[in-house]
Amino acid sequence: MICTDHLVSGEKFEIKEYQKGILRTQPLPDNLSRYYDSEDYISHSDSENSLQDKIYHLVKSHMLSKKTTWIRGYIKQGSILDYGAGTGEFLNTIKKFLWNVEGVEPNSTARELGILKGLNLKSELSELTNLNYDVITLWHVLEHIPDFEIKVAEFRKLLKDDGLLIIAVPNYNSYDSKYYNENWAAWDVPRHLWHFSRNGIKEKFSHLGFRLVEEKPLKFDSYYVSLLSEKNKPGSSNLINAFYRGFISNHQAKRSGEYSSITYFFKKDPETHFKAI
Repeated sequence: MICTDHLVSGEKFEIKEYQKGILRTQPLPDNLSRYYDSEDYISHSDSENSLQDKIYHLVKSHMLSKKTTWIRGYIKQGSILDYGAGTGEFLNTIKKFLWNVEGVEPNSTARELGILKGLNLKSELSELTNLNYDVITLWHVLEHIPDFEIKVAEFRKLLKDDGLLIIAVPNYNSYDSKYYNENWAAWDVPRHLWHFSRNGIKEKFSHLGFRLVEEKPLKFDSYYVSLLSEKNKPGSSNLINAFYRGFISNHQAKRSGEYSSITYFFKKDPETHFKAI
């Protein structure tokens, strides 16, 4: 499949199979950072200028509370590392429940916004002082990491034996992905270097020393991704069609489990060890 970078460059990239259930964007750009250099890249900004921005932040506010509730259903209080923390909204939310929070955010603009909120954000894992966490989260971040297998091995070392690794990623087997095809906004090439199916991510993480304990859908993502996908299509975007496609995606996923985006809850598997393949 050939997809276009609709956000920054207009360049075309190919999506190919990497392993069963995992796809990879090719070629890997030499300077990835320049593909994030856009005021429209919403996760690195607190902007609420457009309708799209307002919808994003409204949904995000609701989901921050839900994510915190999910985590506290496992562990009431502890230490948490958010990798790819953006401007720090998630950490600020869970911090209210007296969690010890730290974050890693490579993008300097987003990181500085988070630091201004009083958060302890670093640019990379090697700068962390705490080396033992109850929870490590990656909210729509894994797909951006070039060497994600190596990073997951590092997360395993940083996680307590009974800790949680929480990964949220788009699902390329969802209805909205198949409907919008190459215009599906969650391909987001070349920022999204990797693309995962449910079986693909489960199998990969079993090889990396983790067992899946739960999946939770991110139901609002189907609507938001469909809204962005409408803008990627040739011709004018259709707001009504976007919400209709988001609804159909969630409706079908009730039976199939193939939601637009899914949060995976992993625990260390003491019977397996890191095996990069």
